[in-house]
Amino acid sequence: MRIKELIKQDAGFQYVIDSMELMSAAGRRAMLDTVFSTDSAWLEAEWERTEMAIDAVKKYKYKKPYIDLRHCLMCLHDLHGTLASLASHTPLDEVELFEVKNLAQLSRTAMGAIEGLGLAEMIQLPCTDEVFDLLDPDRTGIANFYIYDSYDQRLAPLRRELNALQTSDGDPARISELLAMQNEIQTEVCRHLSDELIRWHDTLTTALEQLAYTDLLLAKAELAISWNLTRPAIGDSIAYKGLVNPRLKQRNESMGLRYQPVDITLKPGVCLITGANMAGKTVLLKSIGSAQIMAQCGMYVPAEEAKVRLVEGVSTSIGDDQDEMNGLSSYASEIIKISNILSDCRQHELLVLIDEPARTTNPVEGKALVQAIIKILNTMNSFTLITTHYSQLGADCRRMRVKGFVEDLSDLPLTPQSINRFIDYSLTEDNSDDVPHEALRIASILRCDPEMISLAQNNIQA
Repeated sequence: MRIKELIKQDAGFQYVIDSMELMSAAGRRAMLDTVFSTDSAWLEAEWERTEMAIDAVKKYKYKKPYIDLRHCLMCLHDLHGTLASLASHTPLDEVELFEVKNLAQLSRTAMGAIEGLGLAEMIQLPCTDEVFDLLDPDRTGIANFYIYDSYDQRLAPLRRELNALQTSDGDPARISELLAMQNEIQTEVCRHLSDELIRWHDTLTTALEQLAYTDLLLAKAELAISWNLTRPAIGDSIAYKGLVNPRLKQRNESMGLRYQPVDITLKPGVCLITGANMAGKTVLLKSIGSAQIMAQCGMYVPAEEAKVRLVEGVSTSIGDDQDEMNGLSSYASEIIKISNILSDCRQHELLVLIDEPARTTNPVEGKALVQAIIKILNTMNSFTLITTHYSQLGADCRRMRVKGFVEDLSDLPLTPQSINRFIDYSLTEDNSDDVPHEALRIASILRCDPEMISLAQNNIQA
């Protein structure tokens, strides 16, 4: 699967991609075509290249080589269509010939800048001098393209006559005749140049791909520096120290709110997560999913330390997937998705993230379904994280709990925006089969209707 599909499935990952400062459409195409990889050699090489790019950006960000390279990338067009026309022997028009000439010049200029950054061994641009010279017969040295007189000996006298007639309001019929002759000659020149350029098709394609990749690599390096991302390591488990959700972290910081990173380690099988409402369980699932995708797309990840087991995919059931257009309820949509996840896990090793399964159906059947889901997934090699509010599940799996509220907050001036200051989002091993009962406490802290809270408490005690 490629990034272009992954961003449709993971909003957190889409936020990451949208935050990358790509300079060109070609760079964005390269980014969207990046695959979710299980090739450890490719990933290690990509992380190494990113590390080298980070070092270069830190060292040269405000110096000429880096500024020149960024300017080249800003001027880079996406020539995939033009190069496809060239490969099919379709004559290029003047605009397309300009694009080719511009690419040839950018490749020459970028080559010098890349050498200045010390990245020439990693990013190898082909020599495009012959292409540039072909499209610059008068040796102007500029990227602008024009059907020069030197391309065809008929052009100079024809243009002189045409210019004289046009400036003196000459015979319109003769002007039209000369314009038609000029257009015919220019079409012949374009056809001839296109035929000449075919032999450099592969060179031009390589130049475009390498420049696009350079744009992508620098964008990944810039993001890693800005967000303080970490190079992951490949291992047998999935483990993060100081994992953060970039979107939520930046939101909290912009509002002057605290953000608490989380440590977690996952091994094959099921890990059940419990905790009070507002304790960050859903955010944790989303953070792990996005980080796994980032790692396997060759990116650094938002954590202090990170180790990833390479999986064949990330499957999630998080949030309300109600599809009213298809007549599906929240429960129906969710249970179909979970059924598909179980089917996929029988064939592939996945990272599975399920948020409060069967929460929208009746508790008796919901609890039975959660027990069944855990039992099935616990026999597979996939890494599964499930959050739940059901207690007494009797499931044979690892259990962890979000610590939650750290003190009595009943007399503190709290709002929904500030409550996170008093929650400990860290995880602790919890071998009990109970879940926290803090719904009424949270309602009381948030100054909800006192009669409702009192009646609910009486119902529990009855």
